[in-house]
Amino acid sequence: MLTNAPRGTKDILPEQVRNWLRLENKIRELCALYGYEEIRTPTFEHTELFSRGIGEGTDVVEKEMYTFTDRGDRSITLRPENTASVVRAWLQNKLYANAGLTKLFYIGSMFRYDRPQAGRLREFHQFGVEALGEKNPAVDAEIILLAWEFLHSLGLTELSLKINTVGCPECRPIYRRKLTEYFTENADDLCADCRRRLEKNPLRILDCKVDRDKDFMEDAPRIETCLCDDCREHFNALKKFLTAAGVEFTVDSRLVRGLDYYTKTAFEIQYAPLGAQSAVAGGGRYDGLIRELGGDDTPAVGFAAGLERILLALELQGLLPAQTKKIAAFVVSGGSAAEVYAFKLLTDLRRQNISAVMDFAKKSMKAQMKSAAKSGAKFALIVGDDEVASSTVTVKNLETAAQEQVPIAQVAEKIS
Repeated sequence: MLTNAPRGTKDILPEQVRNWLRLENKIRELCALYGYEEIRTPTFEHTELFSRGIGEGTDVVEKEMYTFTDRGDRSITLRPENTASVVRAWLQNKLYANAGLTKLFYIGSMFRYDRPQAGRLREFHQFGVEALGEKNPAVDAEIILLAWEFLHSLGLTELSLKINTVGCPECRPIYRRKLTEYFTENADDLCADCRRRLEKNPLRILDCKVDRDKDFMEDAPRIETCLCDDCREHFNALKKFLTAAGVEFTVDSRLVRGLDYYTKTAFEIQYAPLGAQSAVAGGGRYDGLIRELGGDDTPAVGFAAGLERILLALELQGLLPAQTKKIAAFVVSGGSAAEVYAFKLLTDLRRQNISAVMDFAKKSMKAQMKSAAKSGAKFALIVGDDEVASSTVTVKNLETAAQEQVPIAQVAEKIS
């Protein structure tokens, strides 16, 4: 039906937008504190950006992308995530020319064709940060701390931080071989997707929602037995920085995240009451992505947080504020001359930064007063023939019912 939004999308109604604005304001406030600047990238990109950047063997690329051919016979995809887009923008606009660390954040819609459920929509919104140009594990710690502080600043409790290392191009092939050998022995017990992953990317099997609780998964090889010295030192340093910042964490050797571009650090922050959709933020280091997309060999790290899931978590914890309209004045008028006088008053109040509304349906003054009472306004500003003649306004306090006549030039001062 034309009156229904497409499946997996959702209208954000006026009373809900206030909660979104609260999140966005908190994001911008916190990112400014950490020295991150906002970037806005296109909603769609060339498909190759995501197939090369995310990895052709991932579920995102194979199953979930919204891809179409435009009139120029180009393959275009609605962005399923924003890291690849930020890297593309960083390269195209030569942001690297400033040298040193580039610190960016974004807020925007992403699109994935998935089974809609609570906390997982086909159009969803993410807040993310990206730090490009520095390999120091202290930057990994800063990124994780920013995500952690953001969630805590909203009042959320029952949060847990899980971290892992997924190795690098030097040591990960060794781990891949071990996983391939192990899961080949258990291939008959793998789901169809994981049997396919066994050939393309066996690390993805560790993240499988179908096979994750099967007995043989517990004995799967652990990456810490394969790490090179550089990856081991990086991970140990990260743990020291997090400990110094007073952030508790758990090392989860099966945490690999869902995108192929991760190297070394991977992390996830979970809110347990959300159940299967408990991950509210996650990310890691992606030192090879910039080179993969045509740039120089440049280290980078970042994370993304799902805003729908965060709002759901806030609702579960009773942290969403009561929705109240904040209108200072409701202008009530009677008669054609009074209506023009009232409209001028309305305009003057708004120009003085005072919120004001009026009824345009030419209802009776009694009906308008009922509307004023329902509006949530603190004052009713009543204008009739007598007020027009005397250049005054009757100001009624709708909370106390007290009223008085005030010269029109003094109304703003009276109610502000």
